[in-house]
Amino acid sequence: MEFQKENMEVEIISTKFIKPSLTTPNHLQNYKLCFFDQISDVTHLPLVLFYPPTNNINFSAHDEQLEQSLSRILTHVYPISGRFTEDNSISCQDQGVKFIKAKVNSKLNEFLEKAHKDVNLSLLCWPQDSWNAEASNLFAMPVVIIQITEFECGGLALSMSHAHMAMDGYSTFTFINEWSKVCRLKIPVEKIDFTSFELVDVFPTRDLSKLLLPRIPAEDRVESKLVAKRLYINEDSISRLREEVGDLCTFKPSRVEMIMALLWRALIRASEKKHGYLRRSLMNIPINLRTRLISLPQVEKSFGNLGVDAPLKFIPGENKMELHEFVTLIHDTVKDTIITCDKTSPEDIVSAVSNIYNESFLAQDWGGSDEVDKYLSSSLCKFPIQEADFGWGKPCLMHFGSRHDQVCWLYDAECGNGICVQVDLKEDYMHLFECDNDIKDFFQF
Repeated sequence: MEFQKENMEVEIISTKFIKPSLTTPNHLQNYKLCFFDQISDVTHLPLVLFYPPTNNINFSAHDEQLEQSLSRILTHVYPISGRFTEDNSISCQDQGVKFIKAKVNSKLNEFLEKAHKDVNLSLLCWPQDSWNAEASNLFAMPVVIIQITEFECGGLALSMSHAHMAMDGYSTFTFINEWSKVCRLKIPVEKIDFTSFELVDVFPTRDLSKLLLPRIPAEDRVESKLVAKRLYINEDSISRLREEVGDLCTFKPSRVEMIMALLWRALIRASEKKHGYLRRSLMNIPINLRTRLISLPQVEKSFGNLGVDAPLKFIPGENKMELHEFVTLIHDTVKDTIITCDKTSPEDIVSAVSNIYNESFLAQDWGGSDEVDKYLSSSLCKFPIQEADFGWGKPCLMHFGSRHDQVCWLYDAECGNGICVQVDLKEDYMHLFECDNDIKDFFQF
């Protein structure tokens, strides 16, 4: 099987299923989803890490070590070797993680030169199965799919696509980072212990029909109409940004808050140019709740989903267009969302999260309205993903997302102290966004 783009061809060499090195015990073979798993998106989220050639390292010779280390770590993170069932659980009978080996007719340095200009080339190295994930076939798909794509020069791409209903960004990045340690350091299975599985006991499965408004159908995903661009903002530009907004805020804004504000305002301006008038805008910012729930310290290293989206609402006439106003809106909304969710009892936390969603993402006049522009802005800064060294060094380029939502992904630059932004937008918005004065002034393409 081959996939082609820009005269590059990816050929699938082999496909197998990697299973845990030890059989999952009977009492763990039915893994129940928690409330936060239930409310997550029904989609697969791919991540691609690119590794340059390393002197005296033959990637092909490391295949066995990579597979064996994956098998060992799956013994600890057993749910991702299972399959979803229709009763809000995962059948953990060691069906296995799908493991694909592929090769591409290009050298990595040539690929990266093109990919820095057109990050959509990274789609070549995604597991193609991830495009087909939806509610109707989720139960037949592996929870996790991994693809290793080798370049002609010896460099490679490691891609992992996971079902969001099983694990969030924290769980995914932690898994990849720990897997890299197990591979590089040859950690034995009995020494692997980095996550816990208490979430379903704290936040058991619920009847969502009694808590949430009906889920609003997602727009049909069309790859050709969703394109990605990679932006970079260096430390000097971040300092200029701070000088512009810092004195006008009553708090010291973070780098992420300022950059998100800059991006969101540019998106609103792009929409105004397209439609001829300022429109309402809803941006959700995912928040990892593991360290935010003071009353529940046992969930700090838990596997699965444990997050809430902060709903940022821009209303023309009520909200001003000055940049510091956007920074303040982001800061206050995230802070208020955390305070709202930090309850003593799990029941109150579930109720708080449900109310947030019902009043924003699931509300017909917001999440369900065609007159509202909807975006997601996610910060992956300070996550350990760039430390994922399998014995080949650290990754030199990363790529995220599933291309079914308009998203801004922020992450620490591979080199230097700046921040990279991957922007996934509808094609007709992207050109208007790129031409925004702030984007041209503060970012490099």
